[in-house]
Amino acid sequence: MNATNEVLIARIGKPHGLRGEVTVQVHTDVPQERFVTGAVFGTEPDRGELTVRAARVHNGIQLLAFEEATDRTAAEGLRGTRLFAGADDEEDDAYYEDDLIGLDVVDTSGGSLGKVVALHPRPAQDLLEIELTDGRTAYLPFVEEIVPEVDIDAGRVVADPPPGLLELGE
Repeated sequence: MNATNEVLIARIGKPHGLRGEVTVQVHTDVPQERFVTGAVFGTEPDRGELTVRAARVHNGIQLLAFEEATDRTAAEGLRGTRLFAGADDEEDDAYYEDDLIGLDVVDTSGGSLGKVVALHPRPAQDLLEIELTDGRTAYLPFVEEIVPEVDIDAGRVVADPPPGLLELGE
């Protein structure tokens, strides 16, 4: 389903309430523009297109309701579904989780640090989850000061973490 001109917008989580609302993990920089009544998303795995019936934020969590799922049982069946839509001009400089997973992470001198295993969207800044070369996990704030370069074509991310950041959690 994920055509090359489509990007991951959200991943559906658990149902919320009895009327078909679901929580979503947001993967867009412009949720207020993406999650509007009537917006249509492709799905993976393929569950057909889903049309937004309602959207709201509750206690900091994005909730969506779809025309195709009007009760809790139907909403439960959507859990884990990824929502896709066409790329948006305002997101052209954004990186998506699917683009980043598997990229090598190197320091500014080219030394190997590990591989990207996930992107965790957060309200203040996203975090890159890195599997370090020694098998440990580290989290890098996905900001230009710490990740100055992402080169999808070369398959790498350049990281310049401050001293001690990769050792947190040892």
